[in-house]
Amino acid sequence: MRENIFDSLIESDSLFVDRQAFEHGFEPDSLPHREKEVRGLGENLVEALRGHIPSNMLLYGVPGSGKTIVTKTVLKQLKSKGKSNGTAVKAYTINCRTVNTKYRVIQGLANRLERAGDTKIPFTGWPTDRVLEEFRRRMDRRGGIHVIVLDEIDHLVSKNGDSIIYSLTNLNLELESSKCCIIGISNDLHFTKMLTPQVASRLAQIDLVFHPYGANQINDILQERVRHGIRDGVLDQSVVGLCSALAAQEHGDARRALDLLRIAVKKAQQMGHDLVDRGHVRLAQNQLEHDQLTPVLRTLPLQQKILLFSICINEENGLKNISTGEIYRTYAEVCMRIMIEPLTPRRISSLLNELDSLGIIIARNVSKGRGGRSKQINSALPESLDVMTEMKDSEPMIEEASKSKYRLQRPL
Repeated sequence: MRENIFDSLIESDSLFVDRQAFEHGFEPDSLPHREKEVRGLGENLVEALRGHIPSNMLLYGVPGSGKTIVTKTVLKQLKSKGKSNGTAVKAYTINCRTVNTKYRVIQGLANRLERAGDTKIPFTGWPTDRVLEEFRRRMDRRGGIHVIVLDEIDHLVSKNGDSIIYSLTNLNLELESSKCCIIGISNDLHFTKMLTPQVASRLAQIDLVFHPYGANQINDILQERVRHGIRDGVLDQSVVGLCSALAAQEHGDARRALDLLRIAVKKAQQMGHDLVDRGHVRLAQNQLEHDQLTPVLRTLPLQQKILLFSICINEENGLKNISTGEIYRTYAEVCMRIMIEPLTPRRISSLLNELDSLGIIIARNVSKGRGGRSKQINSALPESLDVMTEMKDSEPMIEEASKSKYRLQRPL
């Protein structure tokens, strides 16, 4: 019988002590540099322990700034304190990126309160009003204060509108034996602009902003996780600092730093190295960039791929800060070569904004004085990623377009 592949793998020494310490859902013993935010959330939610309704809240901040883990930690302590002093407090979190319709949100909340003999609410099939009424009934049956956390609430509202918030804020007018408050977590600082005035008025929230971590703050977070999760003496002294600096450059995302360090250690382990150094961090950075951007590039709609192709061939020609007019001329020529009807300049401007929001390009507005304002475009893709190959492999028309020669502006 062949040797089992796991015999050798399980016997090899791991550089990790606890790999879970580097997962996004890990709950550390302390939350460095988030004491103010913990306090702000706690000062509002303490009202639930007094039998009062806490104010609704919106937590803002860039990805990886600690919003979710702070909320999770404070709610865990809230429920623990409620249990010890006999106060009925119920808290539940819905991730609105995966549970992304009004029906699914309310259905998920109602099923959290299910008891023996209750009808299981199906994923689809009931009228939304019926699901909402069943949720209200179960809340009243449970009694006490209910804290409803909607993580990535901006994703839900941008896709389905704000009727879910209207329905949830209206519950307190109908509940008899219980009350509820809403905590929304958003990556979009301008989230409230998505709300109608009526819903914004009903929400009447307290805002709590989570500022991005700096390099030194991320360094402290990593050092805490290293003590939990990695063997002593296996990290070069510069590794944690490099991971922190790279993550700080990308909007202070602590999760990015955790991923970099975890993958760097994994790379060293796979290569049979006993010391993790800066080279392993660079390998991890390349893998992260490739893993995150490749699926995005491959699944872009055809028109966006043609637009990105037009930007890339201009940059290969030596151009930087490319004007939208120059991009459109190249784009129109590409469309002509592959016999595709070009979109209008206005629509192309909108597609450029979409590529900018995906982090694929950087679109910067510049003033031309009396000539008005214009956009300057540069790609934001890492050199380690072969953008052209990825697009050609996933779209035959890009492969066809790459065979032609184009009249490109020469760099100055």
